[in-house]
Amino acid sequence: MSPDWLTRLQQSQFVNALLNRRTVICIFTGFASGLPLFILVNLVPAWLRDLNVSLEEIGLLSLVMMPFAWKFLWAPLVDRIELPLLGLRRGWMLVTQIALLISVACLPIFDVHEQIWGIAALATAVAFFSATQDIVLDAYRREILPDEELGWGNSVHVNAYRIAALVPGSLALVLADHMDWLQVFIITAAFMLVGIVLTLSIREPQKSYHPHSFTAAVVEPFAEFINRKGMRQALAVLAFIFLYKLGDNLATALSTPFYLDMGFSKTEIGLISKSAAIPAMIIGSLMGGIIMIRTGINRSLWLFGVVQLVSILGFALLAHVGHDPSLLAAVIAFEYFGVGLGTAALVAYMAKMTDVRYTATQLALFTAIAALPRSAANASTGFIVEAIGWEQFFYFCTLCAIPGMLMLIWVAPWGRKDKPTEQAATDVAAD
Repeated sequence: MSPDWLTRLQQSQFVNALLNRRTVICIFTGFASGLPLFILVNLVPAWLRDLNVSLEEIGLLSLVMMPFAWKFLWAPLVDRIELPLLGLRRGWMLVTQIALLISVACLPIFDVHEQIWGIAALATAVAFFSATQDIVLDAYRREILPDEELGWGNSVHVNAYRIAALVPGSLALVLADHMDWLQVFIITAAFMLVGIVLTLSIREPQKSYHPHSFTAAVVEPFAEFINRKGMRQALAVLAFIFLYKLGDNLATALSTPFYLDMGFSKTEIGLISKSAAIPAMIIGSLMGGIIMIRTGINRSLWLFGVVQLVSILGFALLAHVGHDPSLLAAVIAFEYFGVGLGTAALVAYMAKMTDVRYTATQLALFTAIAALPRSAANASTGFIVEAIGWEQFFYFCTLCAIPGMLMLIWVAPWGRKDKPTEQAATDVAAD
């Protein structure tokens, strides 16, 4: 290998997109964003159940996640109010991360039987701080990533986001067998120091525009999006964001009950799910980012959408065959491979749809809409399965994935090259 060839390789856009400081920042943003969510999803229910709280009460506590669906309501404040010392983005990062560290650590001070409403209130506060941190982290990531790196950077973010689940979902549960829950929560909360270190070590992006009134902060992001796309195209984009992963969300909403109904034991499900899902998801996310650098976001949405759609049919096959551990592993691996690809593409697309002047509010709106299908799935799938059975249900989910694919004709045509938006402030995180 000649030195000249190596120099050209090192200076190529592709390699620079993969190996730079922005990639490292995306690792930290993903971990800091995922940790508090998975504390609420994995650790809090395990703690409550271990102390004999009823499943009904634990189920009702899932309502504390509502701030994630409504975060676009206060996102304009994050775009408008600049906190002292650290600047607009880093100031909000630090405040929310310190609040998360303290609130998570304080959860076990309540008696789970006598003060369940106190736990619910504090868990809601954790969700609020976490959703607010997501607003600012999404905005910061969009502002430092140039358009050609949106796919890769968001893939790295999604990977780190999912890996953060191992702290409350695995490490904390192991620790709980050897120490009391207060110590477990304090140790888990301390992992928010990863986010705090990130905030203190990065620079503030240079925004070209800053809303000068609350009215401007609330109205301008939505008006800009509608004016830029036109009302019909803007509605088409929002409909696409809602529909793209609808079939996939429906198919996976009751995955564990489905596996149990197929005759798999809890041990089989646990061992096969972890060993098959995590490597497939990571490979899917990383491959998705690399492919998006090469082919662009528009074409990637088509390719990855097809993978998502086909993966749903794997569940239908398992429903038809029944108990088959090898087939279960294959179905789970292919499904999570598709999830990794599709999630990376959708997150990159949402980032591309924003104007960097209004990143916090516009991304909060888009990600809230993208989260709605999961809520709808959790509320409706049980009734559908009871009515038509598992195999027919998965065929129904496959049909539900088609409208999102058809929307690509209008929002991301195959032959149209990705259009660059306003240039990100790459000088913030220059190599």
